[in-house]
Amino acid sequence: MKESALREGTEPSPRPSPLPPPMSDFGAARKGRGGIFGSPFAMAGSWEQAGIPRLRLRTALAVPIATTVALAVHLSIATKRPVAETHSYTWFLSLILCAGIAALGLQPFWIGLRRWLAHISPIIAAVVLMLCFWEVITTGLRLLPLPYFPGPAAVLQSLLSDRGLLFDSTWHSLILLLGGYALGVAVALITGICIGWFAEARYWGMPLLKVVGPIPATAWIPLAMVLSPSAVLSAVGLIALAVWFPVTMLTASGISNTRASYLDVARTLGAGRAYLIFRVAIPAAMPSIFIGLFMGLGASFLTLVVAETVGVKSGLGWYVSWAQGWAEYGKVYAALIIMAAFFSSIMTLLFKVRDRVLVWQKGVIKW
Repeated sequence: MKESALREGTEPSPRPSPLPPPMSDFGAARKGRGGIFGSPFAMAGSWEQAGIPRLRLRTALAVPIATTVALAVHLSIATKRPVAETHSYTWFLSLILCAGIAALGLQPFWIGLRRWLAHISPIIAAVVLMLCFWEVITTGLRLLPLPYFPGPAAVLQSLLSDRGLLFDSTWHSLILLLGGYALGVAVALITGICIGWFAEARYWGMPLLKVVGPIPATAWIPLAMVLSPSAVLSAVGLIALAVWFPVTMLTASGISNTRASYLDVARTLGAGRAYLIFRVAIPAAMPSIFIGLFMGLGASFLTLVVAETVGVKSGLGWYVSWAQGWAEYGKVYAALIIMAAFFSSIMTLLFKVRDRVLVWQKGVIKW
């Protein structure tokens, strides 16, 4: 081969060495970029080459700046409130400020934290500024009448001082919600599959669904209190009724709208009725079923709070009604914050389940 290359007048290409370059050469090549591991700036440049955007300065400093402003405003008007109340809120804002500065220092070394900060920093900064505005118009300028509109420091103090009762109320609300939601979903899936698949069940079930379903579950509270032996069972039944209608309607719609081509192919391959229902129709109807689950979850939140204010002696709805009766509006707002976090967590969990079950939809539809 070498002789033919010389005959043609070209130089033969050198054979590549099978050994890697020595470590001294590697260290010399990396010395200008911060040693073997590299500096944070070099890592940031490599992340940009990998498609990870650089964290903007205004996004990175949004939380520390907003928290510093809120802390300065709070300290300037803290003399108008009790020491214990202002002390707790000062520590709360200081904790957010320290966490923001720590995250800002760690983000060059942590890709996941960098992405999370790029997404969530503006939201956290907006929430902190909203708390600052709330404190200015309530504690500072007193534009809203007391005790109906306490400041964020008073709400935080109520949350900390009554945390035991709030935890107990949250636990009882969770039990009621999960019990009623599970019962309503179980009954709704059975009725929805029957109405969507069987013509006889659709003939008798659709009129009942159209008449009973649109009635709000809270309208049945007087009848439930008379028929149920206990307030807890009546609350569970009302939540189940609130969940039953949307889940049944959308399950029946998804089952009845299964593509005929799917069923024809399965029948051609010898599938029976049970296989067609559980392995063809129900998987095809899962997007509609999850829409019904989300609608039923929203309806169950409303029914839970209303049902707990009538007869039930525990729960977040009962706590709000009890605190309002004693004009403890700081505790009312504290319970509302717990409700928001509680319901949002359950909704997020259902989203995670949806993403896991319907993973095949990614890239097909916009999530």
